[in-house]
Amino acid sequence: VLKESLMGLERVVVAFSGGVDSAFLLKMCCDVLGEGVLAVTADSPIHPAHELEDAAKLAESLRVRHLIVRTGELENPQFTVNPPDRCYHCKTWLFQALQEIAVDKGLLSVVEGSNADDLEDYRPGARAGNEAGVRRPLQEVGLTKAEIRSMSKDLGLPTWNKPSLACLVSRIPYGTPITPETLASIDAAEAFIRSLGIAQVRVRHYGQTARIEVDL
Repeated sequence: VLKESLMGLERVVVAFSGGVDSAFLLKMCCDVLGEGVLAVTADSPIHPAHELEDAAKLAESLRVRHLIVRTGELENPQFTVNPPDRCYHCKTWLFQALQEIAVDKGLLSVVEGSNADDLEDYRPGARAGNEAGVRRPLQEVGLTKAEIRSMSKDLGLPTWNKPSLACLVSRIPYGTPITPETLASIDAAEAFIRSLGIAQVRVRHYGQTARIEVDL
């Protein structure tokens, strides 16, 4: 069903973070559409630094065209004041940029990797995707995270058991201003904890206090 859905898209930009869902979507797009695929990854302080390198390596292994774009959400005060709909302001910038890239490269659609489970969560970024006309093929055919992990394993994707990703801003309480310094401190703290062999970690930032969450 997914392959049939993708065949109707012909030429696409894939919003590619390097996480479980976007990696599976990119692989399927490559298998179905071949050279009609461009993977685009956002380079931003709101994402863990190591994720950019991982995404680049995976795109190279899939032999897909890959573009890295520097995002500008930290220049938007509607985002940096950190309201409950912060994801909407972030994704609005990103999806507009992806649509512009699609037009420039002669591609017809922008797709991203939201899955069926995401419908149960509070995701204001989805509204930005709707407004920009972004498609969600995995969600459209009802694939869950567990199913995506299982199929990713069958396909030999190294991301099949990768911990779930969330941007670093999710560690900062609503209403606390988002700054490059705060994001960098969270990223450094989580990188150190991962170096101890703990794959899944969140460092919640409360000014002079941090709460560390890990899977044991």
